[in-house]
Amino acid sequence: MIPGGTFEGIIEGRSADNDVAPEIIEYRASPHRKISAFNGPKRGITSNTAVHELLECPVCVNVMFPPIHQCPNGHTLCSKCQSKVRCCPICRHELGNIRCLALERVAESLELPCKYQILGCQYIFLYHGRLRHEQNCRYRPYKCPYAGADCPISGSIQFLVDHLKRDHNVDMHDGCTFNHRYVKSNPQDVENATWMLTVFNCYGYQFCLHFEAFNLGMAPVYMAFIRFMGDDHDARKFSYSLEVGGNGRKMTWQGVPRSIRYGHTKVRDSMDGLIIQRSMALFFSGGNRQELKLKVAGRIWKEEA
Repeated sequence: MIPGGTFEGIIEGRSADNDVAPEIIEYRASPHRKISAFNGPKRGITSNTAVHELLECPVCVNVMFPPIHQCPNGHTLCSKCQSKVRCCPICRHELGNIRCLALERVAESLELPCKYQILGCQYIFLYHGRLRHEQNCRYRPYKCPYAGADCPISGSIQFLVDHLKRDHNVDMHDGCTFNHRYVKSNPQDVENATWMLTVFNCYGYQFCLHFEAFNLGMAPVYMAFIRFMGDDHDARKFSYSLEVGGNGRKMTWQGVPRSIRYGHTKVRDSMDGLIIQRSMALFFSGGNRQELKLKVAGRIWKEEA
């Protein structure tokens, strides 16, 4: 459990008032922070409550940052909500396109925690530094690594492991070696080939084995690779080998697992894995070349420090 609360994943919600469209709800914490001119990361600093409340958007209750909008009567709201409501949530006056420049200057000088504080990040930044940090914060949620569908779920590693098992019926295995068979009755149908995803529990981490079919230019190919369920600096501590073969033939590959921070399409497009052309895969399968039968084997090991 993470100090300060538990984390389950991204959820969708709808505000009950003000005609706000559905949107992804961000992780919100409400510790109050003080104003300071310091521009680097800091820890454990409290802010002025009145300033924090002044910068709270009345619609999404997140802290507002430039551009901050206001109605003709001076009521403010953030730019995200301003684009989704038709009138002021306070006085119901029709909204224009008025900026509150004074409050924007206050917001730019306010120190706030990373929005992933509830997940463990303890750093505090001024506005622009905070935005840059959050794009690469090591505590930010991970996207679902399942490659067979455009899954919108994000969350912690443990949440995603449970999600893969429950919602995608992904096979889970303990151990650092594996030996699978991949069978496809209609290998000509490359675009609809089944995408295999197996998760291995190894060295206290989780690794995803992918076996995908796609067209590389005009040539239909299959590709096998492994991704690491964690950040890239931990992924580089490991290596893996893959062997794809059949009918007395085989191809081998050795590489470093890529973090699931990188989408599977990015890994695939960089060709960072074992690639085998369909014609060779069918040759490995033997028989009348109408059915794909391949062995996908390999192992994962930890590199010496």
